[in-house]
Amino acid sequence: MIGLGYVGLPLAVEFAKHYPVIGFDINQERIDGINQGHDSTLEVEDDNLQSVLTLSIPEEKGLYLTSRLDEISSCNVYIVTVPTPVDKNNRPDLTPLVKASESIGKVIKKGDIVIYESTVYPGCTEDDCIPVIEKASGMKMNLDFYAGYSPERINPGDKEHTVTTIHKITSGSTPAIAEEVDQLYKKVIKAGTHKAPSIRVAETAKVIENSQRDINIAFVNELARICAHMNLDTRAVLDAAGTKWNFLKFSPGLVGGHCIGVDPYYMAQKAQEMGYHPEIILAGRRMNDGMGAWIAAQVIKLMIRKDIVIKNAKVLVLGITFKENCPDIRNTKVVDVVKELEQFGCSVDIFDPWANASEVKHEYGRDIVSAYTLSDYNAIVLAVAHNEFKAIDFSSRNPNTVLYDIKSILPVSAVDGRL
Repeated sequence: MIGLGYVGLPLAVEFAKHYPVIGFDINQERIDGINQGHDSTLEVEDDNLQSVLTLSIPEEKGLYLTSRLDEISSCNVYIVTVPTPVDKNNRPDLTPLVKASESIGKVIKKGDIVIYESTVYPGCTEDDCIPVIEKASGMKMNLDFYAGYSPERINPGDKEHTVTTIHKITSGSTPAIAEEVDQLYKKVIKAGTHKAPSIRVAETAKVIENSQRDINIAFVNELARICAHMNLDTRAVLDAAGTKWNFLKFSPGLVGGHCIGVDPYYMAQKAQEMGYHPEIILAGRRMNDGMGAWIAAQVIKLMIRKDIVIKNAKVLVLGITFKENCPDIRNTKVVDVVKELEQFGCSVDIFDPWANASEVKHEYGRDIVSAYTLSDYNAIVLAVAHNEFKAIDFSSRNPNTVLYDIKSILPVSAVDGRL
Protein backbone atom coordinates (compact mmCIF):
# COMPACT_ATOMS: atom_id res chain seq x y z
CA MET A 1 0.00 0.00 0.00
CA ILE A 2 1.71 3.18 -1.23
CA GLY A 3 0.44 6.01 0.96
CA LEU A 4 -1.01 5.57 4.46
CA GLY A 5 -3.43 8.46 4.76
CA TYR A 6 -7.22 8.63 4.95
CA VAL A 7 -7.54 6.17 2.06
CA GLY A 8 -4.53 3.90 2.29
CA LEU A 9 -4.50 2.92 5.95
CA PRO A 10 -8.15 1.77 6.27
CA LEU A 11 -7.76 -0.31 3.10
CA ALA A 12 -4.41 -1.73 4.26
CA VAL A 13 -5.96 -2.80 7.57
CA GLU A 14 -8.78 -4.66 5.81
CA PHE A 15 -6.45 -6.41 3.36
CA ALA A 16 -4.14 -7.33 6.26
CA LYS A 17 -6.90 -9.47 7.73
CA HIS A 18 -6.55 -11.77 4.72
CA TYR A 19 -3.11 -11.16 3.18
CA PRO A 20 0.43 -10.17 4.15
CA VAL A 21 0.43 -6.38 3.60
CA ILE A 22 3.29 -3.88 3.61
CA GLY A 23 2.30 -0.26 4.09
CA PHE A 24 4.76 2.24 2.58
CA ASP A 25 4.88 5.96 3.31
CA ILE A 26 7.64 8.55 2.97
CA ASN A 27 6.48 10.21 6.21
CA GLN A 28 8.35 8.39 8.98
CA GLU A 29 6.46 10.36 11.63
CA ARG A 30 3.20 8.99 10.24
CA ILE A 31 4.56 5.42 10.34
CA ASP A 32 5.80 5.84 13.91
CA GLY A 33 2.41 7.11 15.00
CA ILE A 34 0.55 4.20 13.42
CA ASN A 35 3.02 1.70 14.87
CA GLN A 36 2.08 3.00 18.31
CA GLY A 37 -1.39 1.68 17.58
CA HIS A 38 -3.20 4.94 16.90
CA ASP A 39 -4.44 6.52 13.67
CA SER A 40 -4.33 10.32 13.95
CA THR A 41 -6.90 10.65 11.14
CA LEU A 42 -9.34 8.67 13.32
CA GLU A 43 -10.42 6.59 10.32
CA VAL A 44 -9.28 3.31 11.91
CA GLU A 45 -10.16 2.48 15.51
CA ASP A 46 -7.22 1.62 17.75
CA ASP A 47 -8.26 -1.98 18.50
CA ASN A 48 -8.88 -2.67 14.81
CA LEU A 49 -5.47 -1.26 13.87
CA GLN A 50 -3.61 -3.03 16.67
CA SER A 51 -5.15 -6.37 15.70
CA VAL A 52 -3.23 -6.46 12.39
CA LEU A 53 0.05 -4.62 13.11
CA THR A 54 3.26 -6.63 12.97
CA LEU A 55 6.88 -5.72 13.64
CA SER A 56 8.21 -7.73 10.70
CA ILE A 57 7.05 -8.53 7.17
CA PRO A 58 4.22 -11.05 7.65
CA GLU A 59 4.17 -14.39 5.86
CA GLU A 60 0.43 -15.13 5.93
CA LYS A 61 -1.46 -12.02 7.05
CA GLY A 62 -0.86 -8.80 8.95
CA LEU A 63 0.32 -5.25 8.34
CA TYR A 64 3.95 -4.14 8.41
CA LEU A 65 4.86 -0.48 7.91
CA THR A 66 8.01 0.94 6.36
CA SER A 67 9.55 3.96 4.68
CA ARG A 68 12.25 1.84 3.06
CA LEU A 69 11.73 1.13 -0.62
CA ASP A 70 13.77 -2.09 -0.58
CA GLU A 71 11.30 -3.63 1.88
CA ILE A 72 8.40 -3.57 -0.59
CA SER A 73 10.24 -5.38 -3.41
CA SER A 74 8.74 -8.73 -2.38
CA CYS A 75 5.18 -7.54 -3.09
CA ASN A 76 3.33 -8.55 -6.24
CA VAL A 77 0.38 -6.13 -5.96
CA TYR A 78 1.03 -2.41 -5.46
CA ILE A 79 -1.93 -0.18 -4.55
CA VAL A 80 -1.31 3.56 -4.87
CA THR A 81 -3.33 5.81 -2.56
CA VAL A 82 -1.38 9.07 -2.63
CA PRO A 83 -3.04 12.52 -2.75
CA THR A 84 -3.95 14.19 -6.04
CA PRO A 85 -4.32 17.91 -5.22
CA VAL A 86 -4.53 20.97 -7.44
CA ASP A 87 -1.98 23.78 -7.47
CA LYS A 88 -2.62 27.46 -6.71
CA ASN A 89 -4.06 27.87 -10.21
CA ASN A 90 -6.41 24.89 -9.76
CA ARG A 91 -4.43 22.73 -12.16
CA PRO A 92 -3.99 19.03 -11.34
CA ASP A 93 -0.75 18.36 -9.45
CA LEU A 94 0.45 14.87 -10.34
CA THR A 95 3.71 15.13 -8.35
CA PRO A 96 2.72 12.58 -5.66
CA LEU A 97 1.51 10.13 -8.35
CA VAL A 98 4.66 10.52 -10.43
CA LYS A 99 6.94 10.01 -7.44
CA ALA A 100 4.97 6.95 -6.32
CA SER A 101 5.17 5.53 -9.84
CA GLU A 102 8.92 6.14 -9.95
CA SER A 103 9.32 4.26 -6.68
CA ILE A 104 7.26 1.33 -7.92
CA GLY A 105 9.27 1.26 -11.14
CA LYS A 106 12.40 0.61 -9.10
CA VAL A 107 11.05 -2.53 -7.43
CA ILE A 108 8.37 -3.97 -9.75
CA LYS A 109 8.85 -7.50 -11.09
CA LYS A 110 7.51 -9.46 -14.00
CA GLY A 111 3.88 -10.39 -13.47
CA ASP A 112 3.21 -7.75 -10.80
CA ILE A 113 0.05 -5.59 -10.75
CA VAL A 114 -0.12 -1.86 -9.99
CA ILE A 115 -3.53 -0.55 -8.92
CA TYR A 116 -4.18 3.18 -8.64
CA GLU A 117 -6.86 4.51 -6.27
CA SER A 118 -5.97 8.20 -6.40
CA THR A 119 -8.53 10.41 -8.15
CA VAL A 120 -7.32 11.41 -11.62
CA TYR A 121 -8.65 12.62 -14.95
CA PRO A 122 -9.59 10.08 -17.64
CA GLY A 123 -6.47 8.57 -19.19
CA CYS A 124 -4.08 9.60 -16.43
CA THR A 125 -3.26 6.04 -15.32
CA GLU A 126 -2.26 4.80 -18.77
CA ASP A 127 -0.96 8.05 -20.24
CA ASP A 128 0.89 9.60 -17.29
CA CYS A 129 1.57 7.02 -14.58
CA ILE A 130 2.35 3.81 -16.47
CA PRO A 131 5.03 5.44 -18.71
CA VAL A 132 6.86 6.50 -15.54
CA ILE A 133 6.90 2.89 -14.32
CA GLU A 134 7.96 1.63 -17.74
CA LYS A 135 10.85 4.09 -17.89
CA ALA A 136 12.09 3.28 -14.39
CA SER A 137 11.72 -0.49 -14.75
CA GLY A 138 12.55 -1.04 -18.40
CA MET A 139 9.41 -3.17 -18.69
CA LYS A 140 6.15 -2.82 -20.62
CA MET A 141 2.57 -2.88 -19.39
CA ASN A 142 0.59 -5.98 -20.41
CA LEU A 143 3.80 -7.70 -21.44
CA ASP A 144 5.79 -7.65 -18.21
CA PHE A 145 3.46 -6.11 -15.62
CA TYR A 146 -0.19 -5.09 -15.41
CA ALA A 147 -2.31 -2.21 -14.15
CA GLY A 148 -5.67 -1.59 -12.56
CA TYR A 149 -7.72 1.34 -11.33
CA SER A 150 -10.16 1.26 -8.41
CA PRO A 151 -11.10 4.77 -7.28
CA GLU A 152 -11.27 5.49 -3.57
CA ARG A 153 -14.62 6.37 -2.06
CA ILE A 154 -13.58 7.22 1.48
CA ASN A 155 -15.80 9.71 3.31
CA PRO A 156 -13.64 11.10 6.16
CA GLY A 157 -15.30 11.02 9.55
CA ASP A 158 -18.18 8.82 8.37
CA LYS A 159 -18.47 5.78 10.65
CA GLU A 160 -21.43 4.33 8.76
CA HIS A 161 -20.09 4.40 5.20
CA THR A 162 -16.64 2.88 5.72
CA VAL A 163 -14.23 1.31 3.23
CA THR A 164 -15.86 -2.15 3.42
CA THR A 165 -19.45 -0.91 3.19
CA ILE A 166 -19.07 1.32 0.12
CA HIS A 167 -19.58 -0.25 -3.32
CA LYS A 168 -16.24 -0.37 -5.15
CA ILE A 169 -15.48 0.24 -8.82
CA THR A 170 -12.70 -1.93 -10.24
CA SER A 171 -10.92 -2.21 -13.59
CA GLY A 172 -7.83 -3.66 -15.21
CA SER A 173 -5.52 -3.23 -18.18
CA THR A 174 -6.66 -6.56 -19.68
CA PRO A 175 -9.91 -8.53 -19.18
CA ALA A 176 -8.06 -11.17 -17.17
CA ILE A 177 -6.40 -8.60 -14.93
CA ALA A 178 -9.70 -6.75 -14.50
CA GLU A 179 -11.20 -9.97 -13.15
CA GLU A 180 -8.20 -10.57 -10.88
CA VAL A 181 -8.41 -7.02 -9.48
CA ASP A 182 -12.15 -7.40 -8.99
CA GLN A 183 -11.74 -10.66 -7.08
CA LEU A 184 -9.02 -9.10 -4.93
CA TYR A 185 -11.30 -6.30 -3.77
CA LYS A 186 -14.28 -8.62 -3.33
CA LYS A 187 -12.27 -10.26 -0.57
CA VAL A 188 -12.60 -7.14 1.63
CA ILE A 189 -15.48 -5.07 0.21
CA LYS A 190 -18.68 -6.34 1.82
CA ALA A 191 -20.86 -3.99 -0.23
CA GLY A 192 -19.71 -5.60 -3.47
CA THR A 193 -17.86 -4.40 -6.55
CA HIS A 194 -18.63 -3.08 -10.02
CA LYS A 195 -16.19 -4.15 -12.71
CA ALA A 196 -15.89 -1.32 -15.24
CA PRO A 197 -15.09 -2.20 -18.87
CA SER A 198 -11.89 -0.15 -18.90
CA ILE A 199 -9.57 1.87 -16.72
CA ARG A 200 -10.70 5.08 -18.44
CA VAL A 201 -14.36 4.36 -17.63
CA ALA A 202 -13.45 3.83 -13.97
CA GLU A 203 -11.41 7.05 -13.88
CA THR A 204 -14.24 9.05 -15.43
CA ALA A 205 -16.86 7.56 -13.12
CA LYS A 206 -14.89 8.75 -10.12
CA VAL A 207 -14.47 12.37 -11.20
CA ILE A 208 -18.11 12.77 -12.23
CA GLU A 209 -19.36 11.43 -8.87
CA ASN A 210 -17.97 14.45 -7.08
CA SER A 211 -18.48 16.84 -9.99
CA GLN A 212 -22.20 16.06 -9.87
CA ARG A 213 -22.34 16.74 -6.13
CA ASP A 214 -20.33 19.93 -6.60
CA ILE A 215 -22.80 21.24 -9.18
CA ASN A 216 -25.81 20.44 -7.00
CA ILE A 217 -24.27 22.26 -4.04
CA ALA A 218 -23.43 25.20 -6.32
CA PHE A 219 -27.11 25.44 -7.22
CA VAL A 220 -28.24 25.69 -3.59
CA ASN A 221 -25.38 28.10 -2.87
CA GLU A 222 -26.71 30.34 -5.61
CA LEU A 223 -30.18 29.92 -4.11
CA ALA A 224 -28.77 31.04 -0.75
CA ARG A 225 -27.42 34.21 -2.36
CA ILE A 226 -30.74 34.94 -4.04
CA CYS A 227 -32.63 34.32 -0.79
CA ALA A 228 -30.32 36.74 1.01
CA HIS A 229 -31.29 39.47 -1.46
CA MET A 230 -34.97 38.62 -0.95
CA ASN A 231 -34.69 38.41 2.84
CA LEU A 232 -35.79 34.77 2.79
CA ASP A 233 -34.50 31.92 4.98
CA THR A 234 -32.81 29.47 2.59
CA ARG A 235 -33.30 26.47 4.87
CA ALA A 236 -37.02 27.15 5.15
CA VAL A 237 -37.26 27.23 1.37
CA LEU A 238 -35.33 23.97 1.03
CA ASP A 239 -37.41 22.29 3.75
CA ALA A 240 -40.59 23.21 1.92
CA ALA A 241 -39.28 22.09 -1.48
CA GLY A 242 -37.96 18.88 0.06
CA THR A 243 -41.47 17.64 0.75
CA LYS A 244 -41.70 16.58 -2.90
CA TRP A 245 -40.59 12.94 -3.36
CA ASN A 246 -38.12 13.62 -6.17
CA PHE A 247 -36.53 16.81 -4.88
CA LEU A 248 -32.78 16.35 -4.37
CA LYS A 249 -31.88 17.45 -0.85
CA PHE A 250 -28.61 19.41 -0.87
CA SER A 251 -27.54 22.08 1.58
CA PRO A 252 -25.61 25.30 0.90
CA GLY A 253 -22.16 25.68 2.40
CA LEU A 254 -18.41 25.78 1.97
CA VAL A 255 -17.18 23.10 -0.43
CA GLY A 256 -13.71 21.98 0.63
CA GLY A 257 -11.93 18.72 1.28
CA HIS A 258 -9.88 16.45 -0.93
CA CYS A 259 -12.68 15.37 -3.30
CA ILE A 260 -15.64 17.61 -4.13
CA GLY A 261 -13.61 20.81 -4.18
CA VAL A 262 -10.84 19.25 -6.28
CA ASP A 263 -12.11 16.51 -8.59
CA PRO A 264 -14.09 18.78 -10.97
CA TYR A 265 -10.83 20.52 -11.89
CA TYR A 266 -9.37 17.17 -12.99
CA MET A 267 -12.34 16.59 -15.30
CA ALA A 268 -12.19 20.16 -16.60
CA GLN A 269 -8.46 19.91 -17.28
CA LYS A 270 -8.85 16.84 -19.46
CA ALA A 271 -11.85 18.30 -21.30
CA GLN A 272 -9.89 21.46 -22.11
CA GLU A 273 -6.94 19.40 -23.34
CA MET A 274 -9.36 17.74 -25.76
CA GLY A 275 -10.56 21.11 -27.03
CA TYR A 276 -13.82 21.30 -25.09
CA HIS A 277 -14.50 24.07 -22.58
CA PRO A 278 -16.75 22.74 -19.82
CA GLU A 279 -19.45 25.24 -18.94
CA ILE A 280 -21.48 23.80 -16.05
CA ILE A 281 -18.58 22.16 -14.20
CA LEU A 282 -16.51 25.35 -14.06
CA ALA A 283 -19.54 27.52 -13.32
CA GLY A 284 -20.24 25.34 -10.30
CA ARG A 285 -16.62 25.62 -9.20
CA ARG A 286 -16.68 29.41 -9.48
CA MET A 287 -19.82 29.62 -7.37
CA ASN A 288 -18.52 27.29 -4.66
CA ASP A 289 -15.01 28.76 -4.58
CA GLY A 290 -16.50 32.20 -4.03
CA MET A 291 -18.66 31.29 -1.05
CA GLY A 292 -16.02 32.05 1.59
CA ALA A 293 -15.69 35.66 0.49
CA TRP A 294 -19.46 36.03 0.15
CA ILE A 295 -20.08 34.69 3.67
CA ALA A 296 -17.46 37.04 5.12
CA ALA A 297 -19.18 39.97 3.40
CA GLN A 298 -22.51 38.91 4.94
CA VAL A 299 -20.93 38.92 8.39
CA ILE A 300 -19.45 42.37 7.82
CA LYS A 301 -22.85 43.75 6.72
CA LEU A 302 -24.47 42.42 9.88
CA MET A 303 -21.72 44.01 12.00
CA ILE A 304 -22.21 47.38 10.29
CA ARG A 305 -25.95 47.23 10.98
CA LYS A 306 -25.10 46.90 14.67
CA ASP A 307 -22.75 49.90 14.45
CA ILE A 308 -19.70 47.74 15.13
CA VAL A 309 -16.43 49.34 14.01
CA ILE A 310 -14.97 46.88 11.52
CA LYS A 311 -11.29 47.80 11.78
CA ASN A 312 -9.68 45.71 14.54
CA ALA A 313 -13.04 44.12 15.42
CA LYS A 314 -12.56 40.74 17.10
CA VAL A 315 -14.10 37.75 15.34
CA LEU A 316 -14.22 34.16 16.59
CA VAL A 317 -14.42 31.44 13.95
CA LEU A 318 -15.60 28.12 15.36
CA GLY A 319 -14.16 25.30 13.27
CA ILE A 320 -11.41 25.03 10.67
CA THR A 321 -11.73 21.42 9.43
CA PHE A 322 -13.47 20.92 6.10
CA LYS A 323 -16.32 18.94 7.67
CA GLU A 324 -17.82 18.15 11.05
CA ASN A 325 -16.47 15.70 13.65
CA CYS A 326 -13.34 15.03 11.61
CA PRO A 327 -9.72 16.27 11.92
CA ASP A 328 -9.25 16.63 8.15
CA ILE A 329 -8.17 20.16 7.21
CA ARG A 330 -7.27 19.46 3.57
CA ASN A 331 -8.52 22.20 1.25
CA THR A 332 -10.77 23.64 3.93
CA LYS A 333 -12.67 26.67 2.69
CA VAL A 334 -13.15 28.08 6.19
CA VAL A 335 -9.74 29.62 5.58
CA ASP A 336 -11.30 31.71 2.79
CA VAL A 337 -13.73 33.20 5.31
CA VAL A 338 -10.86 33.94 7.70
CA LYS A 339 -8.72 35.60 5.02
CA GLU A 340 -11.58 37.75 3.79
CA LEU A 341 -12.48 38.93 7.30
CA GLU A 342 -8.83 39.85 7.83
CA GLN A 343 -8.89 41.77 4.56
CA PHE A 344 -11.71 43.87 6.02
CA GLY A 345 -9.43 44.65 8.97
CA CYS A 346 -10.84 42.22 11.53
CA SER A 347 -8.73 40.33 14.07
CA VAL A 348 -9.72 36.68 13.78
CA ASP A 349 -9.33 33.87 16.33
CA ILE A 350 -9.90 30.25 15.31
CA PHE A 351 -11.01 27.51 17.70
CA ASP A 352 -11.38 23.87 16.72
CA PRO A 353 -11.17 20.90 19.14
CA TRP A 354 -10.75 18.45 16.25
CA ALA A 355 -7.97 20.10 14.25
CA ASN A 356 -4.26 19.55 14.81
CA ALA A 357 -2.80 22.97 15.61
CA SER A 358 0.61 22.22 14.08
CA GLU A 359 -1.01 21.02 10.84
CA VAL A 360 -3.13 24.16 10.61
CA LYS A 361 -0.05 26.30 11.20
CA HIS A 362 1.94 24.40 8.57
CA GLU A 363 -0.78 24.36 5.91
CA TYR A 364 -2.39 27.77 6.40
CA GLY A 365 -0.07 29.79 8.63
CA ARG A 366 -2.86 30.25 11.17
CA ASP A 367 -2.80 29.65 14.92
CA ILE A 368 -5.63 28.00 16.83
CA VAL A 369 -6.63 29.37 20.23
CA SER A 370 -6.93 26.80 23.01
CA ALA A 371 -9.80 28.59 24.75
CA TYR A 372 -12.15 31.52 24.26
CA THR A 373 -14.74 33.69 25.98
CA LEU A 374 -17.77 34.47 23.84
CA SER A 375 -18.25 37.92 25.35
CA ASP A 376 -14.82 39.01 24.09
CA TYR A 377 -15.89 39.02 20.43
CA ASN A 378 -17.76 41.42 18.16
CA ALA A 379 -18.77 38.58 15.84
CA ILE A 380 -18.89 34.78 16.03
CA VAL A 381 -18.93 32.62 12.92
CA LEU A 382 -20.10 29.04 13.46
CA ALA A 383 -18.26 27.47 10.52
CA VAL A 384 -18.25 23.72 11.22
CA ALA A 385 -21.00 21.60 12.77
CA HIS A 386 -18.86 19.77 15.34
CA ASN A 387 -20.95 18.14 18.07
CA GLU A 388 -19.08 20.26 20.63
CA PHE A 389 -20.37 23.44 19.02
CA LYS A 390 -23.98 22.28 19.10
CA ALA A 391 -23.76 22.23 22.89
CA ILE A 392 -22.54 25.82 23.26
CA ASP A 393 -24.81 28.27 25.07
CA PHE A 394 -24.47 31.32 22.84
CA SER A 395 -26.66 33.40 25.14
CA SER A 396 -23.51 34.29 27.10
CA ARG A 397 -22.23 36.41 24.23
CA ASN A 398 -22.48 40.17 24.24
CA PRO A 399 -26.01 41.18 23.11
CA ASN A 400 -24.48 43.31 20.35
CA THR A 401 -22.30 40.47 19.06
CA VAL A 402 -23.13 39.16 15.59
CA LEU A 403 -23.69 35.39 15.41
CA TYR A 404 -23.55 33.91 11.92
CA ASP A 405 -24.31 30.22 11.43
CA ILE A 406 -22.84 28.82 8.20
CA LYS A 407 -24.12 25.29 8.87
CA SER A 408 -27.59 26.38 10.06
CA ILE A 409 -27.47 24.11 13.10
CA LEU A 410 -28.98 26.75 15.39
CA PRO A 411 -32.61 27.97 15.32
CA VAL A 412 -33.08 30.91 12.99
CA SER A 413 -34.35 32.98 15.92
CA ALA A 414 -31.06 32.45 17.79
CA VAL A 415 -28.75 33.90 15.14
CA ASP A 416 -28.27 37.17 13.29
CA GLY A 417 -27.68 35.42 10.00
CA ARG A 418 -27.23 31.97 8.50
CA LEU A 419 -26.52 30.40 5.16
